[in-house]
Amino acid sequence: MKIGYARGSTHRQQDSLEAQQQALTAYGCEKIYSDKLSGIKPDRPGLSAAIDYMRNEDSLVVTRLDRLGRSALDILRTVQELDARGIRIEALDTQLDTRTPAGKLVLSVLASMAEFERNLIVERTHEGLAHARAQGRTGGRPLKLTKEHQQAALKLLADGMSENQVAKTFSISRPTVSRLKRSIKSNL
Repeated sequence: MKIGYARGSTHRQQDSLEAQQQALTAYGCEKIYSDKLSGIKPDRPGLSAAIDYMRNEDSLVVTRLDRLGRSALDILRTVQELDARGIRIEALDTQLDTRTPAGKLVLSVLASMAEFERNLIVERTHEGLAHARAQGRTGGRPLKLTKEHQQAALKLLADGMSENQVAKTFSISRPTVSRLKRSIKSNL
């Protein structure tokens, strides 16, 4: 059974959505699901409903492969989920069929692109964090204790008070006290 899926994200793309639906109908799709929302949004109820409806040996037909997700990684996840269930994907613009050798080649290229995309994201994240650290900014939540309270807590610990007692005194958790102790030891 051929099941169609169309996605458009703006009022201007309403025409595009209708054009996709017409193309899917002309291709012979027996049922068509659609979403009218941005590709940036992760929730695509129409796509989820189509996937839930489909069975082994069915085909999910899209006008373009990019209708399936926001990124190469997202598309690859969807394709892999469908492939694991024995559902083929057909993209009308490229005559892609995931059950053919050419379709499998496209999927391996897509997997490589998704890995490349993941690596770029990791690299940019590390560069951004390094740049922020170089400018003296640190990530994470603000400290619960002021510098004065930190010094007072450390003095109480040095005077023999337990971590639990110090935590109760300053209304913080014991792990916070442990981290404070470790940060002082690592700075010595």
